[in-house]
Amino acid sequence: MPLMTFDEVVAQVQALTPADLEAWIAQRWVEPAADVEKPGGRPLFREVDVARVRLIAEIRYEFGVTDDALELFLSVLDQSHDLRRRLRLLEAAIKAQPAETRAAINRTLREIVGR
Repeated sequence: MPLMTFDEVVAQVQALTPADLEAWIAQRWVEPAADVEKPGGRPLFREVDVARVRLIAEIRYEFGVTDDALELFLSVLDQSHDLRRRLRLLEAAIKAQPAETRAAINRTLREIVGR
């Protein structure tokens, strides 16, 4: 996927102002691509970054959520994504185990859930 410039993101996200995007970057609500050349000193954005900008803009502009509440929401969202990533890694680790080990894990989980 091609990267988007700062100006392209502002043009593509309804009601987004350059000042808001700059503030969101400063607050680390959005972290543009760090590993690429920045033309004119402006950051470049991956597709996932632009999706996050759209989400923040929708919550901020359409629902009028305060900065404090938005920061809390984004923190919970990030924690949720991290938890899902860790669970996928755990699942992969379990699937890589021998059948006997997987069966023992399943038995233990059933015992714990049954308590």
